[in-house]
Amino acid sequence: MAASDEELTALVVATRNSAAFGELVRRHQTLVRAMLQRMCRNHALADDLAQDTFVRAFEKIGSFKGTGSFKSWLCSIAYTEFLKSARKRKSADRLLEQYQQGAEESEAPRDMGNVVDLDRALATLEDEERVAVVMCYSCGMSHSEAAEATGMPLGTVKSHVNRGRAKLQAFFTEAEVTVR
Repeated sequence: MAASDEELTALVVATRNSAAFGELVRRHQTLVRAMLQRMCRNHALADDLAQDTFVRAFEKIGSFKGTGSFKSWLCSIAYTEFLKSARKRKSADRLLEQYQQGAEESEAPRDMGNVVDLDRALATLEDEERVAVVMCYSCGMSHSEAAEATGMPLGTVKSHVNRGRAKLQAFFTEAEVTVR
């Protein structure tokens, strides 16, 4: 029988066992990478942030108290890494966005057929809405786990998820009408 996340964490804390930590990384790297890719909409940056997340998790593993799930604790670190990166890149992103908007305006509209791009839909959400939606739907976290991971109040997470879901539904409805 495989060891639980909590057992592996205890082993890492007690002995700094790299194999045990490697198993934790193997179990959760897909979730962390997917969450970060949806949040930052940049695969290379998401991979860098995922790596930073696991380095930081190894450094801080002694602070995991086991009161919540290891997944929530790890996603909290990933979210913090995302926020730190976003703060550092804020002005560069504004310039890039202006450039992309200019390029999009000069391109002819494309027929997307029946394919709807989820990343484009997520890009229409406010940052907090996108984070809440990604954590709850893409990562399978409960509202409570997402609240714990982000440090947002539970009601705020629920509101962001509801608003985000409504905006996504509107986006998909509009895309469907446009395709017809």
